[in-house]
Amino acid sequence: MSKHANNLNEIPFSVLDLSPITAGSTPADSFRHTLELAQLAEKLGYNRFWLAEHHNMPFIASSATSVVMSHVAAGTSKIRIGSGGIMLPNHAPLVIAEQFGTLESLYPGRIDLGLGRAPGTDQMTARALRRDLGRTGDDFPEQLAELRGYFDPSLAQGNPIKAIPGEGLNIPIWLLGSSGFSAQLAGELGLPFAFAAHFSPLNTLGALQIYRKAFKPSNVLDKPYAMVALNIITAESDKEAKRLFTTIQQQFLNLMTGNLTPLQPPVNDISEVASSYELKALEQQLGSSIVGSRQTVKDKLHTFLEESQADEIMAIAQVYDHKARLHSYELLAEIIKSER
Repeated sequence: MSKHANNLNEIPFSVLDLSPITAGSTPADSFRHTLELAQLAEKLGYNRFWLAEHHNMPFIASSATSVVMSHVAAGTSKIRIGSGGIMLPNHAPLVIAEQFGTLESLYPGRIDLGLGRAPGTDQMTARALRRDLGRTGDDFPEQLAELRGYFDPSLAQGNPIKAIPGEGLNIPIWLLGSSGFSAQLAGELGLPFAFAAHFSPLNTLGALQIYRKAFKPSNVLDKPYAMVALNIITAESDKEAKRLFTTIQQQFLNLMTGNLTPLQPPVNDISEVASSYELKALEQQLGSSIVGSRQTVKDKLHTFLEESQADEIMAIAQVYDHKARLHSYELLAEIIKSER
């Protein structure tokens, strides 16, 4: 077992945020809360703060991801700000190069570009975004190569078009995935890889194995670097953490049934609103979630790190109450620091 799995303080912890829209609130509230969370994460010593692109989802406000990133970067001073991720098939690579070239020029040395190949939405909305009905994401490797060429002209393969700003800037590119495709591609290209265990837990260890096996050293990395996103909700007691977690469980129940709503308040027992079949489905989607008191979360994190050998953990806490969400990240930071 590698050294980093022994103590939680030996690897970085980061934050993934979706600018959640809760029942009775507005996107403006979400962006204010996102900035407050980012400022707290910076104060507590978290490594990165990433935002994700989703569309046509009433519980997520971060659809214009680059714009929200700029809002967060302007309100912080040192924490890295990134996309977790930009869904590249929804965009022309040149547009993303210019957007992130702009962000890196405004906030030098602080910007990460995480890329995914899923639409981040339903098929009808994907068609509205892409306009070209033939674009399915199958050309993701080609799109990625084009994008990388705008930052590094030596990779441009004769493309005369320049990204201004963008060209010549060193913006770390991450590949994001919930299966083996991006894991394989990230390994072959020698790029860092982030896995979405917060909604695809069954594929986690397999994808990490694929990435490490496929890895070829590059001018970016000399060895694999894998970050794993996990639902982590910490509270003063296991009972309270489980209650807070029912908001995420309800969110996934609503996704399954197509009943999309803003994030709902927690309930005392998820079995009150979910059938036995739905509970099994939730376990498949959310089985890697780490939920509990300080000691419970600490023990589960140790187990996960021993199994995954992750180089970094990115915590997401879709909690209805903003103060409880902030407190969850405070408690997690306490757990990490307690091992120093």
